[in-house]
Amino acid sequence: MGMERGSMGLLAALLLAALLLGTAARGAQAVWPDEPSHTCIFQSLSGKDSEFCRGNLEVIYPELGDVGCTYIPSCHQSRWRISREWGSPQVRYPQADKRKKYVVMLVDPDAPSRANPRSRFWRHWLLTDVPGTELRTGELRGRVLTEYSRPTPPPHSGYHRYQVRLYEQPEGQRIILDPEERVSMGSWSVRSFTERFHLGSPAASTQFLTKHHSD
Repeated sequence: MGMERGSMGLLAALLLAALLLGTAARGAQAVWPDEPSHTCIFQSLSGKDSEFCRGNLEVIYPELGDVGCTYIPSCHQSRWRISREWGSPQVRYPQADKRKKYVVMLVDPDAPSRANPRSRFWRHWLLTDVPGTELRTGELRGRVLTEYSRPTPPPHSGYHRYQVRLYEQPEGQRIILDPEERVSMGSWSVRSFTERFHLGSPAASTQFLTKHHSD
């Protein structure tokens, strides 16, 4: 009887060790943005894509948190939800000057694809007169020139960059879109717009990459 209990104890110990080793091996496995997973693990951008991220600008979506400078993971239907379910993100810039106003834009430079961006830039969101106090909390109101449009990369078009650019708004400057700009969201000249209103270079910028949820 004692030997039987000892054998059973040894067997249980071996099974536990095998289970722990398997768990450790899975935990050490690299998780890429296309790899299904029960736990969402973000892959950070690298190379030139990461260089666009400057100034600690945060873009916060429900359940994902700050997606700045990352790929949107495929787990938990995150790519579907960002393109079909969730509304505009919080945009937070903790060092915003409370005395100033800002311009916030969300654009896609890869429309319809990064390999053939003939509709660059696609304007997804444009706010002006955003107080620095709102940027500190992330709850933006400001004046809406372009209502928020969700990131919706076409099927089989690969990853798209969704860029959030933050500009200091010159004091007393009233910013508007001209009639041609209001007609179409695509092929928008960010450079022409920023030069027209003397916005200069972004005070901060970040981007996230995602692709069609079925790819």
